Amino acid sequence: MNFINKLFGCVLLSISVSSFANTETEIQHLLDYVATTTCQYERNGDLHAGLDAKNHINRKYEHYKDDIHSAEDFIKYSATQSTMTKKKYKIHCENSPAEYSSDWLLEELHRYRKTE
Repeated sequence: MNFINKLFGCVLLSISVSSFANTETEIQHLLDYVATTTCQYERNGDLHAGLDAKNHINRKYEHYKDDIHSAEDFIKYSATQSTMTKKKYKIHCENSPAEYSSDWLLEELHRYRKTE
């Protein structure tokens, strides 16, 4: 029984580590996507370039890291709305209507997952 318990524990640890690595890869992709976009990120009525938006989102990510277990959690906690005003973040891209950042990032996450 002891061997089976150890084996089971190793399998669970392996799955957990793999899942964590995949989540981190997805989050890094989303941060890079924000940093390199030509779209503008709207926070509390002010427009920000991609790199500024990425830095802001990354600070929120570091703050909420213990609550984040998936790329969807990352979007929810770090890139959806202002913590203070609760105003939703929007994305403004040329020749497109503004959209909520959560929708924009979830769409990119789905595209990314299809390629992996």
